[in-house]
Amino acid sequence: MDIFSLAGKRALVTGASRGIGRSLAEGLARAGAAVAITARNADVLHQTAAAIGTHPIVMDVRDVASCRAGTAAAVKALGGLDILVNNAGVEEVCPSLDIEEELWDRILDTNLKGAFFMAQAAARAMTGGGAILNIGSLTSERGIPTAVPYGASKSGLVGMTRALAAEWAPLGIRVNALEPGYFRTELTEAFYRNPDWQKAMLGKIPMGRFGEFSDLVGAAIFLCSHASAYVTGVCLPVDGGTLAAI
Repeated sequence: MDIFSLAGKRALVTGASRGIGRSLAEGLARAGAAVAITARNADVLHQTAAAIGTHPIVMDVRDVASCRAGTAAAVKALGGLDILVNNAGVEEVCPSLDIEEELWDRILDTNLKGAFFMAQAAARAMTGGGAILNIGSLTSERGIPTAVPYGASKSGLVGMTRALAAEWAPLGIRVNALEPGYFRTELTEAFYRNPDWQKAMLGKIPMGRFGEFSDLVGAAIFLCSHASAYVTGVCLPVDGGTLAAI
């Protein structure tokens, strides 16, 4: 199945020191790609990079200059760039009437602004074409109370994915997105500590279980490999059927 191989490809994964980002970076590396990973916390980043055999790049996606410098560092370390996975993200629940400007800016700057300027920097480096994969959410498609900034950022990511896919197709750059369902991460850990919440959420998932990080890897490899050579502008839910059942 050579069409799924990433041998010879160079990939950059943001927010990859832990959780979903780390799993995606590991998956791309196992598929044959040379991988660079980014995060803001240098200590955790270097530990992860050493553990999974990737190149660490300390950067902050909220800062445009940092996005450009980090991408340039990845290109130098890898000898080019073929794949970008925009995974870096933050989430904080808050009643909408209590949201302050700082919270709104922090979430939108990380999840949407950062994703755009990383995509822009990556596209400039993808002289022979490439694949960009944005990590969305169920909130890209459905409204979730107390998660308005997060939902706005992830909905915006879908619009950005489709617009860039249409604009950059002539450049040979495909732009797609994954929309993970309910996955247990550091951002969502507080919810999973509540047995009543877990029971209620499981009742919404036709497959009857929460997602495992490994559930995302195959979909990511597909969208970053030649197997999806004629696929762009797609936002693929990986949610156990949650959206289909709503």
